[in-house]
Amino acid sequence: MSNFKQKAAVMLGGILLSSMLFAGTAYGASYKVIKNDSLYKIGLMYNVSASTIKADNKLTGDMIYPGQVLYVRSDTYTVKNGDSLFIIANKYGTTVNNLRKMNNKWDNMIYPGQKLNVPYGGSAAQVKSAQSGSAIPYTQSELDLLARLVTSEAQSEPYNAQVGVAAVVVNRVKNKSFPNTITSVIYQKSDGYYQFTPVENGWINKPATQTAKKAALEALKGSDPSNGALYYFDDSATNRWLWSKPIKAYIGHMVFVY
Repeated sequence: MSNFKQKAAVMLGGILLSSMLFAGTAYGASYKVIKNDSLYKIGLMYNVSASTIKADNKLTGDMIYPGQVLYVRSDTYTVKNGDSLFIIANKYGTTVNNLRKMNNKWDNMIYPGQKLNVPYGGSAAQVKSAQSGSAIPYTQSELDLLARLVTSEAQSEPYNAQVGVAAVVVNRVKNKSFPNTITSVIYQKSDGYYQFTPVENGWINKPATQTAKKAALEALKGSDPSNGALYYFDDSATNRWLWSKPIKAYIGHMVFVY
């Protein structure tokens, strides 16, 4: 076999192997990393775990860089008459901005028959139906995010306090004064500052404990030791505004107020 034919065979074999790997995994999108991205943030956008992205791309570490192209599992949506980016984003429980990032699309022009990348795992309606016994609709990525918040805020506190921390997030999602998804509540900013300290200091990116995952799931199923609280804090806090609010529960060192 000539050198040229050998190279051609190797290239063809590589292409076929790549196709087989992706086909055996799931449909995937090519995502170009931008500044301040992390595997965790990208995973939230596509509704897949950071570890899955890492494994699918055979990454040996968590470091990624702007301009890097990653394979990310996703679903596809075929545009129908009357659709808009806003309608499609709502259908899949995401934002128009996330939809733009996922498709590298920065205008509003879409047409019937066009294929768009959407979060992995089905529409928001399908997620809600699958979790009909929960207090609010959520994705697996949001369950993981909530558990990470519980871990970073109350890992050393009694189990009921951990459920209470998760319940506060659930209560905010249900309250008209706050955003209406777990992700948007946890990443909400007020006066330029994140609402939750672990988001500010990066602890939110640490893996969740099994206890925190259990506590988060219990809160999502409706358990609320916080008694409807919208805020929580450690009893060593000196913030007068927080202490001035009606106390709904006091568990361990965690104070829950409304």
